[in-house]
Amino acid sequence: MNSSPSLPSAPRGASAWVKPLLFVLVAAIGLYYVKWSPYYLKSFVAADKHSIGGSILANAPTAPWSAALEYAGVYFLAIWKAAVLGVLLGSLVQVLVPRDWLLRVFGQAGLGSTLRGGLFALPGMMCSCCAAPVVAGMRRQQVSVGAALAFWIANPVLNPATLVFMGFVLGWDFAALRLVAGLLLVVGVSLIAQRVAQADALPQATVDAVAAAGDLPSEDDRPFLLRWGAKLWQLFWSTMPIYIVVVLALGAARVWLFPQVDASMGNSLGSIVALAVVGTLFVIPTAAEIPIVQSMLSLGMGVGPAVALLMTLPSISLPSLLMLRQSFTPRVLMTVTLLTMVIGAASGLAAVALL
Repeated sequence: MNSSPSLPSAPRGASAWVKPLLFVLVAAIGLYYVKWSPYYLKSFVAADKHSIGGSILANAPTAPWSAALEYAGVYFLAIWKAAVLGVLLGSLVQVLVPRDWLLRVFGQAGLGSTLRGGLFALPGMMCSCCAAPVVAGMRRQQVSVGAALAFWIANPVLNPATLVFMGFVLGWDFAALRLVAGLLLVVGVSLIAQRVAQADALPQATVDAVAAAGDLPSEDDRPFLLRWGAKLWQLFWSTMPIYIVVVLALGAARVWLFPQVDASMGNSLGSIVALAVVGTLFVIPTAAEIPIVQSMLSLGMGVGPAVALLMTLPSISLPSLLMLRQSFTPRVLMTVTLLTMVIGAASGLAAVALL
């Protein structure tokens, strides 16, 4: 039973709302430019042509170094704006949003906080790597493991635009299966990982006391721009270099990771599990799983392996896991990785029975 005293919230003047409102404004303008407006226009293309472009995995060079450079070039050209926005928001959430506000909404280790983390992710519509810097910023403010993971995974998995594209391109039955399995992935995996991390979490009484008392005074009395610059620099160097290196490595590895697809690749359990593993580790831009799966289905891939990829490719990736190596314990990241593979494989088996 929690015996921590219920402390009154610290009074705030009107000026205390200026910084959080600035954060919301930056987020809204950035997301409109990077996500909302382009996706709105792309939805009409998906409805009209039943396609949103070619597969990013198509026509890969056979030489690993050439494959690495070619894939990295295409990939970063597709995501660089969202990556910049992710680092920007991940640093600003640490200096513009009061910590006690974050703890009130996302600080408790439970279902409510996890659901709120997933809901707040829906407007973001980022891939797992672009959402990772925001998650890192949230964790540095002591947001709970469950809420941070739900925010991270829901960004790509429950992306409303992707679900719409999927319905028009692959069929609404695929979109419905993705939504149901995605909810299980976001909520179930986040809650299980929260239990795994419980021993390493702040005591709940401490979280409640900080949230009730109001934002604690910062020991850093430097001007705002200097504090933000320090957070931005720290976040950039803890996430971006390893991100670039691992994308290059995976670009080279795609020569071996994705086998030649033909009608012989049916719905065997081995194929489903193998592609669930590969999809969990590989990295793609937002919604790129749709043309990948559309292309592979047209070449004869079974629906089971295709749905395993449809679930796992966007969910997490090796680069995003490494970008968050300082935000979660190795046990938590391993738990998320294994459960994502399991749900991906289970979704593929469900697709064989239902689709």
